[in-house]
Amino acid sequence: MYKLIIFDLDGTLAESKQPLTEEMAELVTQLLETTPVAVISGGALPQFIKQVVAKLPSAAHFENLYLLPTSGAALYEWHDWNWNKIYEERLSEREAGEIEGAIKVAIAETGVINFSDLAWGERIEYRGGQVTFSALGQQAPLALKKAWDSNHAKRHLLQAALARRLPEFQVSIGGATSIDVTKRGIDKAYGVRKLCERLGVFERDAVYVGDELEAGGNDEAVYKTNVQTKAVKDPSETTRLIESILATTS
Repeated sequence: MYKLIIFDLDGTLAESKQPLTEEMAELVTQLLETTPVAVISGGALPQFIKQVVAKLPSAAHFENLYLLPTSGAALYEWHDWNWNKIYEERLSEREAGEIEGAIKVAIAETGVINFSDLAWGERIEYRGGQVTFSALGQQAPLALKKAWDSNHAKRHLLQAALARRLPEFQVSIGGATSIDVTKRGIDKAYGVRKLCERLGVFERDAVYVGDELEAGGNDEAVYKTNVQTKAVKDPSETTRLIESILATTS
């Protein structure tokens, strides 16, 4: 039995920017009855509330749920009927401005997107501990997001261009169309380590579930830890994995 189960969000627990399905919400609720569960992704806290928390029943064991928004740059716990911030590796407004400027220069250099093209929401967002570039905008239709960079080539190109301009920051591939920039060393491995330390769980006793654990994927950073890993292709595979975990505890 795992002592901690850590899930990526988009592409793992839910489709990009979509809420948990009723079936997934029920399975996560069952896990929370016996096991600490964490969710880590590039979104800000409100996105976690919308996609995950709001879909769980009010009687769920939220005290066993841990939220790590902005790629692990922050950690929230449920206490006194509220989500309480345990830490946040916050970027200053000056740093955020520097990152935004570098993103615009790198986009012009690589040509991965034309800023004059239609966008669905903001393309560059300051999320406190992270600045995120979303090529098609934050609220782009799922089908377009999946088609934009299915082989990661555009994001790898932009990542490399940004890393050259921002050597003091961590530049990581995010969701289907995004690049995430945090403080140096702040990534999913950092968040996993911080949570394991806080809960007193050995990394080897925790498992990370993600849809991009391959080289260059947005879950790759967790290989810097000693957690076990389970690769899934999509939320339907995650559903089957959770069902198998629950079967071993029943």
